[in-house]
Amino acid sequence: MPIKTTPTLVEATRFWLKLGFVSFGGPAGQIAIMHRELVEKRQWVSEERFLHALNFCMVLPGPEAQQLATYIGWLLHGTRGGVIAGALFVLPAALLLWALSWLYLAGGNAPWVAAIFYGLQPVVVAIVAAAGLRIGSTALKTPFLWTLAGLAFAAIFFLKISFVWIILSAAGLGWLGGRRGLLPSGASAVADEPQAPRIPKGQTLKTVLFCAFLWAAPVVLAGLAFGWGSLFVQQGIFFGKAALITFGGAYAVLPYVAQQAVENYGWLSTNQMMSGLALAETTPGPLIMVLQFVGFAGAWQNPGTLPPLLAGTLAAGITTWVTFLPSFLFILAGAPHMERLRHVRALSFALSGITAAVAGVILNLAVWFGLHVFFPAPGKPDYFVLAMSVVFFLGLWKGRWGVVPVVMAGGVAGLLAKFALG
Repeated sequence: MPIKTTPTLVEATRFWLKLGFVSFGGPAGQIAIMHRELVEKRQWVSEERFLHALNFCMVLPGPEAQQLATYIGWLLHGTRGGVIAGALFVLPAALLLWALSWLYLAGGNAPWVAAIFYGLQPVVVAIVAAAGLRIGSTALKTPFLWTLAGLAFAAIFFLKISFVWIILSAAGLGWLGGRRGLLPSGASAVADEPQAPRIPKGQTLKTVLFCAFLWAAPVVLAGLAFGWGSLFVQQGIFFGKAALITFGGAYAVLPYVAQQAVENYGWLSTNQMMSGLALAETTPGPLIMVLQFVGFAGAWQNPGTLPPLLAGTLAAGITTWVTFLPSFLFILAGAPHMERLRHVRALSFALSGITAAVAGVILNLAVWFGLHVFFPAPGKPDYFVLAMSVVFFLGLWKGRWGVVPVVMAGGVAGLLAKFALG
C-alpha cells in the first residue's frame, strides 16, 4: 500500500484530538480505529510499520493503545509529535471521568447519563467485534499464525493463563515457526513511508532521566506541601508502582489495585470500585483510567483540611500523571531502537507470533464483553443491546460508517430506549 504525504503537525494534532474523544471500545476498539484511520484511510503509515509498533507496545507495561498512538506520533513528528499524540489520547477521557466521578460522589442523580452509557454498550461491542475481524484479517497471514491466535484465545478464555505468559510463549513460538519456514520471510521497506527520526548520541539516557524527574515531581511537591505521610504521597507512590506492573492491560492489574485500595488503604468501598470500573468502561480512552477514579474517590472521602472537590481533583491529577508518564518514557526512549531493528528477521518472527496472540486476546475481550452486555442477568438477554450491536457492527464493517456518528447514534438510542420507550 503506497504511503501518502506525511501530514503536517497541525493535521496530525487534529486527528489525535478527535481520536481522544471517540476512542471507545477498550484497546481492541482503539487499535482498530487507529488502524482504519492511519493505515487504511489516511495512509500515513504502512501496515507493516503499524504492526511493528503494535507488537512493541504489547510487550510493555501500560496501556498499549495509548503507547501505540505515542509511537506513531513520534514516528511522524519526533518527540513533540509523540507527546501530543499520547497526551491527547488521555486528556479527553481524564476530563470526562473527572466530571463523572464528581457527579457520582456528590450524589447527583443524572439518569440521562446512565441512559447515554446504556446506548454506548452496543457501540462498544460493535467496535470490538470489527476490531477483531480487521486485525485478524490483516495480521494472520498463515495457518501457523491462525493456530497461535486460537491457542492464545483458549489459554486466556478457558485456562485463565496470564497474558504475560501468553505473550512470551507466542514470541518463542513465532521465532521457532519462522526458523522452520512457517512464517513469511520478514518485513520489507515500503516506498515513501516516513523515516524514523534520528536521535543524537546519549539522547536515550537524557530522555530516561528527564522523564524520571517529571514522574517524581508531583509526588515530591505533594510531600512538601502536605507532608510525606499524606494521602497524596501514598497514592502517588502506589499508582506509580502499579503503572510498572500493568502487563496484559487493565484487567490484569485491577484485582491487585482493587484489593489494595479497598482492603489495605480503605480509600473506597467494593461497590464504589465497581462503579468506577463501569464509568471507565463507558468513557473514551484507556480502561486503566479507572485508577483516576480510585484516586479521586479516595481523596474525596479523606480530604483532610481541603474541600472534597479540591482534594479529589489533586489526587486525580497525581494519579493520572504517575500512571501514564511511564508510557511516554518507554516509547520515547525505546521506539528509536525498535525502528533500527525492524528488519532483523528473528525479531520479526517473534513479533509476528505476538501479533497472532494479540488477535486471540482481542477475540477474548470481544466475547467477554459481549456476554457481559447481552446477558446483564443470567438467562435474561438484553434484546435492545443485541439488536443495536448487530446494526452498528454491520454499519462499521460493511457500510464503513464513521466512528463519531456511530457513537452519537448510540447515545441517542440509549436516551430513546430509557425515556421514550420506558
